[in-house]
Amino acid sequence: MKTPTRQRLIDVAASRFYRDGFRNVGLDPILSDVGISKTAFYKHFESKEDLMLAVLESKNVWLQEELRTIISRRSGPDAADELRGFLDVLQGIVESGEFHGCIFVKVAMEFPLPHEPAHQAAAEHKQAIEEIVREIGQRAGAADPAALAQEFCMILEGAYVTRHVTGSPHAMEIARRLVEQCLAAHLPPEHPASETGDVDRALAPA
Repeated sequence: MKTPTRQRLIDVAASRFYRDGFRNVGLDPILSDVGISKTAFYKHFESKEDLMLAVLESKNVWLQEELRTIISRRSGPDAADELRGFLDVLQGIVESGEFHGCIFVKVAMEFPLPHEPAHQAAAEHKQAIEEIVREIGQRAGAADPAALAQEFCMILEGAYVTRHVTGSPHAMEIARRLVEQCLAAHLPPEHPASETGDVDRALAPA
């Protein structure tokens, strides 16, 4: 079980890493914010890298739990609606005043070598999300669930990056249209939103 101090370190580090960059932030400002010494820090983490990986794991768990909550809420006869729920989660993130891009994309760019632990953590997170999509696509009757998952996740990544880089208020609207096209291409006709009203609801803000 995580101790309050360990969790506080993770929370403070996550905020600073996300805002200022993983390489730019040293341990001293984090320890100052938490109010502990380096000696106390090393009781919880072996190094700054260890703390970074804990932050990434915490964000990974949080996002997957958010997605699974939406999936559970939307569970029913049409599994495609569960995939549309991903966009509700994404929209809530990108329209937050604290959105500064995807933390996993950020860390992968700061640690570009594939063998680096932080880069591997980012890749594993993306693969985990793609696997969730693949499983839902399989239940929804996709002829090629893996291809659906790859295309679907690329749309999500595009929305993240476009909103972050350009600030476009239309990024999510475009992503929702592309997702409907993706679902129409991969799922049986009864799954995608085929009625005008259904499409309008799918494109409406969450």
